[in-house]
Amino acid sequence: MWHSLRLFTLFLSVVALTSSSSAASRRSKSGEPALKVQPAFWWSDMHDASLQLLLHAPEVGRSEVTLDAHGVSIDSIVRPTNTNYLLLYLQTRHAPAQTFSIHLRKDGKVKTLPYELRQRDQKTRAQGFDASDVVYLLMPDRFVNGDPSNDVVKGLKEQTASQEPNARHGGDLAGMTKALDYLNDLGVTTVWPTPLQVNDMPSTSYHGYAITDYYEIDPRFGGNEAYVRFIDEAHKRGMKVIQDMVFNHCGSENFLFRDRPDDDWFNCGSRYVQTSYRISAVTDIHGSEADKTNARDGWFVEVMPDLNQRNPHVWKYLTQNSIWWTEYAGIDGIRQDTYPYADRQAMARWNQALLAEYPHFNIVGETWLNHNVGVSQWQKGSKLAGQDNDSELPTVMDFPLMGLLNSALDEETNDWDKGLARIYEYISQDAVYADPTHLLTFLSNHDTDRFARVPIQASVTTRYRQALTLLLTLRGIPQLYVGDELAMAANKGGGDGLLRANFPGGFSGDTINALSGEGLTPLMRETHDFTRRLLQWRRGNEAISRGTLRHYAINHGTYVYSRQAEGRTVTVIMNGTNHEVELPLGRYAEVLPESVAREVITDRTVSLGDTLRLAPRDIFILDFQ
Repeated sequence: MWHSLRLFTLFLSVVALTSSSSAASRRSKSGEPALKVQPAFWWSDMHDASLQLLLHAPEVGRSEVTLDAHGVSIDSIVRPTNTNYLLLYLQTRHAPAQTFSIHLRKDGKVKTLPYELRQRDQKTRAQGFDASDVVYLLMPDRFVNGDPSNDVVKGLKEQTASQEPNARHGGDLAGMTKALDYLNDLGVTTVWPTPLQVNDMPSTSYHGYAITDYYEIDPRFGGNEAYVRFIDEAHKRGMKVIQDMVFNHCGSENFLFRDRPDDDWFNCGSRYVQTSYRISAVTDIHGSEADKTNARDGWFVEVMPDLNQRNPHVWKYLTQNSIWWTEYAGIDGIRQDTYPYADRQAMARWNQALLAEYPHFNIVGETWLNHNVGVSQWQKGSKLAGQDNDSELPTVMDFPLMGLLNSALDEETNDWDKGLARIYEYISQDAVYADPTHLLTFLSNHDTDRFARVPIQASVTTRYRQALTLLLTLRGIPQLYVGDELAMAANKGGGDGLLRANFPGGFSGDTINALSGEGLTPLMRETHDFTRRLLQWRRGNEAISRGTLRHYAINHGTYVYSRQAEGRTVTVIMNGTNHEVELPLGRYAEVLPESVAREVITDRTVSLGDTLRLAPRDIFILDFQ
């Protein structure tokens, strides 16, 4: 989640929080308020056979409930304080696929609700993602507008679309589907869109992080069926999809907040208390309880109420939602927003529940701390967190490496503490991580300055070349941010909206079209082609994705490291100085198994002698096969 939300807060802090739920106000054909049931359907033969049904309609909580079903029974009925809700807990252990009836009796009248248990199909899903993948992060609204007819949807609160930085621009799932061939050709294996669920907020709804219905894809993106089609098309190309989820908070227009089941569904008694953002307090062994509680339970911003995952009904609702999207849409993994702000123990149980259902799944949490000790404590099996405080989270985000890549490559390397020496020193501390291969590594994302903060920086192509090489050949799961491959530049000084500028060629009237390659500047072309070369080479390369990492202390301003697996060695030699280097190769003999190698960037054969001459900021990627 982004950390500069003050403008967004000012836009939305005037929203009234007392009106009735938009979902509850919808009317059926008979004129009565519609009954909302979540999830709308479920599946037989799930690992966890306990099913929570949340029913929402005026006074539905006063209903008596009976079932007409085969193998389905009622475990319990929970009646929240708000009588507009009813929670049914059903047992489906021995239930076959079927449509059964739920009878709701109230005031002498019976309403019968058909409910479907579907047969689980065998379509591709829950593949997980790992270091063999390259993840591409995009913001759907700013990517490609494939269907202009859904830019504005009647009935939603935000009724404008424009090219203003904080407005909705119109990108959608049809556009994302159209762009899959471009991404596949680039070498991307996994697509991570920012949240696609409904954000029915009065303004600034484009980013997706203020969810107002957890079970619905925003119609401005195309709706649920368009999402399923997108994932199916990605799978046809051998690509994967990560769904961005937000369980720490929701949008203030979410019906669960507008018409709360109970006040304890949200933290701080459903009253706004601002978080300190000091998430290091959560794992601080000296930290005060006051600081821990505020970091965890305080609201991200006033218009994003903080969900209470310790409430067992909330936990079940959110957990089922994750399983539902995995089963229904076929997602391959989850990125969980603002992970340390949610309850640690509750989220650990959530991870366990997902991985029990889908053993090959992967989940990455946004762990925005700027030091490796802090980040490491949020990874499953952390030596620092301890067994009793294990997060059960497989993958964490390597924000410290991002920061170093953005600063170190602006310096000339010496042998101790500048430039590439900073990267060497950081990687040498990987013992703090339970599993360094399960770190999501990146140069920037939608919340940070772009790797190229200003256009002049983007023009220094050696800077990006070295950063991308490090990203793709060191340990971890590399993630690109949309436009990295096109030398796009922006910084937070212009506001978050400019960090999320449109993808060139994604919108009508664009003079530059990256999808077709038309109109690219020489810089764009050079950066794109370099990115494509490395990504295509990396795909299926076991030495890079699964091999051991061995590196050497900086010498002559040069960083040398290798990846080795099953007889294949890849050795990277990188000059971090602004002058030519004649590098003696004797000390690197163990990672130079042959005297001849293919150099990946230039695609030429290199004969190795006693020394290797490197131009200023030069890179050699030596592939010994």
